[in-house]
Amino acid sequence: MQEITGTSNKILEVDLSTKTFSVYNVSEEELRLYLGGKGLALKLLYDRMKPGIDPLSEDNMIAISTGVFMGTGAPCSGRFAAATKSPLTGIMTSCSCGGPFGMALKTSGWDGMIIKGKAKAPTYLYVDSKGVEFKDAKKLWGKDTQSTQEEILKDAGGAIAIGPAGENLVRFANVASGHRFLGRGGMGAVMGSKNLKAVVAKGSEFKIIPVNKKKFEKAKLKAIKYINRNDISGGTYRNFGTNANVNLNNAAGILPVRNFTGGSHGEAHKISGETMADRFKTTFSTCKPCTILCGHKGNIAGETRQIPEYETVGLLGSNLNIFDPVAISDFNEICTKMGMDTITAGGTIAWAMEATEKGLFKSNLKFGKVEGIAEVLHDIAYMKGIGADLAMGSRFCAKKYGGEDFAIQVKGMEMAAYDPRGAFGQALSYAVANRGACHLSSTAFVLEAYMDLIEAYSFRSKASLVKYQENLISAINSLQTCLFTAFPYELETPLMRFSPKFVLKLCMNLMAGIAMRFVDISLWPEMWSSITGIRMGMTSMLKAGERIHVLERLMNCNEGVSRKDDTLPDRLLREFRKCDSKERPIPLEKMLNRYYFIRGYDKNGVPKAKTLKKLKIKIAGE
Repeated sequence: MQEITGTSNKILEVDLSTKTFSVYNVSEEELRLYLGGKGLALKLLYDRMKPGIDPLSEDNMIAISTGVFMGTGAPCSGRFAAATKSPLTGIMTSCSCGGPFGMALKTSGWDGMIIKGKAKAPTYLYVDSKGVEFKDAKKLWGKDTQSTQEEILKDAGGAIAIGPAGENLVRFANVASGHRFLGRGGMGAVMGSKNLKAVVAKGSEFKIIPVNKKKFEKAKLKAIKYINRNDISGGTYRNFGTNANVNLNNAAGILPVRNFTGGSHGEAHKISGETMADRFKTTFSTCKPCTILCGHKGNIAGETRQIPEYETVGLLGSNLNIFDPVAISDFNEICTKMGMDTITAGGTIAWAMEATEKGLFKSNLKFGKVEGIAEVLHDIAYMKGIGADLAMGSRFCAKKYGGEDFAIQVKGMEMAAYDPRGAFGQALSYAVANRGACHLSSTAFVLEAYMDLIEAYSFRSKASLVKYQENLISAINSLQTCLFTAFPYELETPLMRFSPKFVLKLCMNLMAGIAMRFVDISLWPEMWSSITGIRMGMTSMLKAGERIHVLERLMNCNEGVSRKDDTLPDRLLREFRKCDSKERPIPLEKMLNRYYFIRGYDKNGVPKAKTLKKLKIKIAGE
């Protein structure tokens, strides 16, 4: 087996229209400034795509980047990133995914791919160290995501594939790698519009060797120690999966219930991770390599299935007033095979239920009623009946039929399963998130609702908190390691572990921007530097994260995004949860003004020229 020391710095550029490919060599400066993963994917698209293109046209591109950590054996590094222009939102979307494809692509000798053009007929790509082969996918067209992978992976290490939803251009169709997904924003529809059924990577042709193996192994051992010691990464998520969040959110009053009208429910425990682990006798089924082991499978309805993740349980469960874990698993299986984002599916169906209730939309869908949901999910995937409208997302449906006040979306993307009326920092995070109502842009709710380190119902320090988390998470998604490593890597350091909680809470509430500067995040840059041989410290890593976040914002502003889009659904601004003891409106405008100021945006939310210059972001055409 051949060896790659550090990174190959080679990106495959594939043109489906001409059935040709070329190689782009990533410079050391690009790698240092954008880290890899999400950052590099966005930069590659920024340099190649003009604003204003139709997301479903052949002019749109998909950039895939494996990241620096992939293939090294770093803990929780079995992830890759992809970016494109979203057909759901009309702006940029980026996704992080586990599953075997990233490892297979990296060990085929490639750090990423750019896919452009449109194939004349259904096609899949076979990638190895020599480049790309264009293969006939006519016999695969119509197959679901799992059977497609089974058929094409006989002599390969990993694949990404779409199902019928992607083929039929469902605006929230996703892309599968194993049982993991490039989930949000409709990347599956972009592949479908290009007649691209799948990409297969041979894998196992190269071994990835860190430049400084001794330094890397030392950092790796410390990382594993932190992960195993942390209550969340080594305890709660390992034992019960992300669905452990059900009970936490229910207690905090931020569980989505009945299309975000409530924040808690007496039956929520029935769909919790703890209940599912006991009822379905779960075992591990996770990304590789992984130390946290949050993924689980179990015996459900007489067969072995993946246990639904929290977001799925929240949006296709409690948000529909359904508390039957078997039914939720059924819905998850349909979305898995059809290739659809469960968050947008659940959010859109919840809109349909309420619109039906109010006489705006005709359907048999009803809150708390399991019957009819499976059929509607299939209809969405095949664009049949009412499914043809629902396949466009809740924003489209609300504009067509009414009910915009209860279409729970931001920038066209349905909101993840954390009610921001119980966590004001998360409210700001949803409003300004680049790809729409995303819970992975900033996880302010963890500090507000779970750890009680910052006052949930205050606007104080929230702009600083969100900015810091956006920068850090953009960096983590560009290093391409699991976001859950943030729990141990930050919380198990001596300063955080041994500081009294009241001291941490005081610092976070009074001066979050300053307090965050003292958080030790050195494990990430230590591993990145030891792998690449390029010097990287905490400050430069956060600066890179800021650069990546602002670049994505700039790309969206070039598509017309401004202050008018940084808002929340009327329901969340004007209505209150049933569990609220008193009415506490979200002070969004106050937080937004402060956020724009510290971000270096103008009053309309557009990055200022001096901000771009400071971050070394070149304006296209200059």
